[in-house]
Amino acid sequence: MNAPNAFQMPPPQALEAIAAIVGPKGVISGEDTKPFLTEWRDRWPGHASMIVAPSTTQEIANIVKICAAHKIAITPQGGNTGLVGGQIPFDAEILISLKRMRKIQAISPHDGSMTLEAGVTLQEAQDAARQAGYLFPLSIGSEGSCQIGGAISTNAGGVNVLRYGNMRAMVLGLEVVTPDGEIWNGLKSLRKDNTGYDLKQLFIGGEGTLGIITRAVLKIFPYPENITTALIGVASPQDAIDLLTKAQKATGGLATSFELMSRQCMDLVVKNIPGINDPMDKAHPWYVLMEFSSSGSQNLRPSVEDMLAKALEANLIINAVIADSDQQAQDLWRIRHSISEANKAEGRGVRHDVSVPTSAIPAFLKEADAAIEQIAPEARVVAFGHIGDGNIHYNLAPSPALDDTPKNNLDDKRETIENRVYDIITRLGGSISAEHGVGRHKRDAIAMRKDPIELSMMRAVKTALDPNGIMNPGKML
Repeated sequence: MNAPNAFQMPPPQALEAIAAIVGPKGVISGEDTKPFLTEWRDRWPGHASMIVAPSTTQEIANIVKICAAHKIAITPQGGNTGLVGGQIPFDAEILISLKRMRKIQAISPHDGSMTLEAGVTLQEAQDAARQAGYLFPLSIGSEGSCQIGGAISTNAGGVNVLRYGNMRAMVLGLEVVTPDGEIWNGLKSLRKDNTGYDLKQLFIGGEGTLGIITRAVLKIFPYPENITTALIGVASPQDAIDLLTKAQKATGGLATSFELMSRQCMDLVVKNIPGINDPMDKAHPWYVLMEFSSSGSQNLRPSVEDMLAKALEANLIINAVIADSDQQAQDLWRIRHSISEANKAEGRGVRHDVSVPTSAIPAFLKEADAAIEQIAPEARVVAFGHIGDGNIHYNLAPSPALDDTPKNNLDDKRETIENRVYDIITRLGGSISAEHGVGRHKRDAIAMRKDPIELSMMRAVKTALDPNGIMNPGKML
């Protein structure tokens, strides 16, 4: 890959002025910098001229004005849970952490909204909504540490997109510090506003390349009173898709989550995560974890049981386990949420966050498996994802090392594997990034595959809002 844009080291007077803005509590130095410069996969070691954690929007604006005047590059960072290097500085950037901006400012049941600062963690947002009797439905594996600003900047998805949409669908308004240090106040709770371009959409999924999100107004929903969770064994991805169609019809579209997991996922979780066992007495080629929810008095379990009984009679499913308690439901979800950790324990493999139309999932898996068999027959396919929205995490684990000598990874075949998988995705009308973003990792890949006109429009927006290119350089474009 090409190196990120090179910027000059900031002059000492600029660093001193920035330090004065945030005060001693806002400057991160020494050993404390390591968590901000290391990401989860250990693929992109970072470097920054300075790391600061402002406590207000105005402080961020003042810092950005200094950076704009001196053409100092900036990397905004939330909880540092990104998987494509979008939150890691690589050159002379100033890293601005949002970790001190943690206020939940308002919850409005009448507006169905919640206003909060960008440094609030996703778990904190969920808990605040729940205490008010409401649901903030975004749910991802890193919700205990990822921050709202980062989730918006990457347009996070997760397990509930089928019912509620991704982060883009949950944002009503934003406050953003622009690349020249101005503060755009777009903190509206309106559901309808046809007075021009919907500017907030530029920053949702913008990965900090157009500005720094500092506050947000998010949608909240009535908290579901009735939830039915089930783990299903199926023979193939096509059977899983057919089951989804039947489940939606049987429950009137009340499916909240519909997750597909290969047998390899279950094997790795049972092997590497203490306290987890396969809930079924026999192994199955594929598993579906599905959940249905209702905020009213409707009991969904009879409808789900009837639907599964009919699916069993039609040989659409092999077996099913329905959770009888909240704890059992949590145990089933623990299997799903542990896949990435279990996969990581097998060594550094190759991971793909991709999407295709739901109907094309079986074709993608078949073609990708065949390609991997040619390129890396020793690799183990760990495929799982949110099949209701076509998002598949097509991961590869290296073969287990026979002794301590071999390097247990797929690094030498990574580029070939990724290009082949991306080519299949492109041919099937999909996307090479479904919910993790572009960052540094997929920047060059989208440049080769996106429509040239689309890329030209993206660059025009970047140039118009950030003519000096100081916002998160080397990422996305």
